[in-house]
Amino acid sequence: MGESSDVPALRRGLAILRLLGSHVNPMTASAIAGTLELPRSTTYHLLAELTEAGFVTHLPEENRYGLGLATFELGSAYVRRDPLERLARPLLRGLVERTGYTAHLGILHGAEALYLAREQPATTQGLVTAVGVRLPAALPASGRAVLAGMPAAQVRALFPNADAFVDRTGRGPKTLPALRALLTEEARRGWSIEDGFVSEGYASVAARVHDHDGRPVAAISVTFRHVCAGDCANTWPELAAEVRAAAGELTARIGGRG
Repeated sequence: MGESSDVPALRRGLAILRLLGSHVNPMTASAIAGTLELPRSTTYHLLAELTEAGFVTHLPEENRYGLGLATFELGSAYVRRDPLERLARPLLRGLVERTGYTAHLGILHGAEALYLAREQPATTQGLVTAVGVRLPAALPASGRAVLAGMPAAQVRALFPNADAFVDRTGRGPKTLPALRALLTEEARRGWSIEDGFVSEGYASVAARVHDHDGRPVAAISVTFRHVCAGDCANTWPELAAEVRAAAGELTARIGGRG
């Protein structure tokens, strides 16, 4: 069979995506062209098409390019299907048995946290975090656990301005600098927490799950009753150890690496 004239362009576009995926920081168009030995005009054309489709993000202030949200969603779609949920459910049940709290498996879908699976104790706690529920990703611990493992450019693309933030209870980040400060702290700590950001009187602890390239693809969390009038500064390290162990086991089960 003859080769379509579109195939070389497709191959070059995929090469750009692989190159951007292998770099921690965004790249200039000239650097991309030089690394892949492509004409600059071809490189700019391919980058424009990939940006239009959402697979590449252009950072105009830096005049650089990084992976776009569509690449993250495509990668998440691969692991968030039924096998991921099946592999996670026994781990969630184990968390419920050991902690007595409701356990969730969640992913990012754009700027929202989407819950794929939930296991709960015999006595429910009136939670609204059912399977299929979407929440602003900056608020729940599961959303920020994934965000904390993403490049800063992707986080900025998700939350470009104050309008991207949602306030449910008066708590939680309301600006990009505030979110970045939380993510930096949580990345250093190794787990994410939220105390009344989503629903008053409830708190959560979450840890992220990684794919084979070490990228965050999901998060495991537990949610429990906790009433705190102000910033209690609780980080629940013992509970976090249980959650991190479950997230680490799921990472291993899908062939990922932390």
